[in-house]
Amino acid sequence: MKWVQPCSADRQIFRPQDVFEAGEQHHHISNTAYPIAHGRTWGPYRVADRGLHRDRVQAAFHGEEPICLYAHIPFCEKRCSFCEYTVVNREESKQTLPYMQRLEQELRFYADLIGQRRIVGFDIGGGTPSFVPAEQIDSLVRLARQRFDLAPAMRISIETTPRIAAESPDKIRAYRQMGIERISMGIQVIQPDLLRILNRDSNGVEHHFRAVENIRAAGFSDFNVDLMYGFAHQTLESWQATVEHALALDPEAITLYRMRYKLTRISDQADQVTLDQVRVLSRWAKQRLKQAGYLANPGKNTYCRVPQDTGTSDYISRRVVQGTPYLGLGLGAQTFTDTTISYNDGAVGKNLMPYLRSVDAGQLPLQDFYQLPLAHMMAKMICVSFYFGEVNRAAFTRKFETSLEEAYGAEIAFAVDQGLMEWKPQTLSMTQKGEDHFSGLCALFHAPSVKGYLLEYAGDMSRDRRLALKVS
Repeated sequence: MKWVQPCSADRQIFRPQDVFEAGEQHHHISNTAYPIAHGRTWGPYRVADRGLHRDRVQAAFHGEEPICLYAHIPFCEKRCSFCEYTVVNREESKQTLPYMQRLEQELRFYADLIGQRRIVGFDIGGGTPSFVPAEQIDSLVRLARQRFDLAPAMRISIETTPRIAAESPDKIRAYRQMGIERISMGIQVIQPDLLRILNRDSNGVEHHFRAVENIRAAGFSDFNVDLMYGFAHQTLESWQATVEHALALDPEAITLYRMRYKLTRISDQADQVTLDQVRVLSRWAKQRLKQAGYLANPGKNTYCRVPQDTGTSDYISRRVVQGTPYLGLGLGAQTFTDTTISYNDGAVGKNLMPYLRSVDAGQLPLQDFYQLPLAHMMAKMICVSFYFGEVNRAAFTRKFETSLEEAYGAEIAFAVDQGLMEWKPQTLSMTQKGEDHFSGLCALFHAPSVKGYLLEYAGDMSRDRRLALKVS
């Protein structure tokens, strides 16, 4: 495996104790969203010449099989205040057909470039994929089956909102009929005043039970509900009510997302939420879900009541456990190989035109392409692995040709000595104490340039926003 050489910022060495404390102090930005401050930490590795992208992509995918596939649908009923993702404005939401046509064309570009790869995970996400007409989703799925080798046992997953699932049962039935087996619905919270603050009051509890009825009637037996915590105006009592409400919907899995303020419309509220407040909400939810039969090891954010099931999509499970490479299609989508990470056009501006123009010109719609050193690729895999609270030791060694102990000796020794992590036969896993110090643990495994940024960071979220957006 050939990784590029690290720049001087990525050859620094820091004391694990200092890095851990910096991660704890800046817990709103030290998490699984890796890296921090792209412009500074990844800037030296950016391949600026777009004329080189096609050959670099082809070389990066050489020998990469199986892979996962992600299709990004950037449309929503309206943009939620907590959203950090690539979602377009209401006016552009009228362009679903032109966008979906370009999305299919991008899929053809990659199929021609890298061949008919075996796909072991396929997520259709957003935004809100169910915003577009069902026939457009069906066309995309059919094309993916034609141009790639979709593993027979692989479950395709799609996302919806309560209102769409409640009011458009024909869409939900169509998804199941086209072979989509898993569906995820974002509830987030049920507190009415908080829903208004989050610009999500159109998806209140009046839709939830009818949405679930339609999902079950369509034949879905793999159903996940997303909840969010860590908001400035969220009380313990309202969070408890949200969790109890989710349990009453009886999904197979419940995923808890801690609010990440970076790049959101409410980033200025981050300082109003302390780490202790977040821990109270997290601990209560974990205990209550365990009582209800939804289990997860420390650090894992998806709780499942189905034995031997991760509760997540195949796309997520393969990424988290095996570090499986993935191809991202659509506006702002991310692609990950063993040596590179890239972002599609629209990742910064969140508008369709750059993406549409690139596809129409017959180009791969890549805004930013990074050939990264080993330290950053390892850090990315570990941050994703922390969705499950553990790193698969064999997968790490197979992917990076070195063991966890060799790569992170001092950091692991610190984490184990402090009771934050423990060795298991197949994994390096968080303990319950480690889960309480999730942000500090994430920081330990960042590349040196990101650790250095955390150690210098003054805590100004607007400053971080500027640095994170400074990509090109």
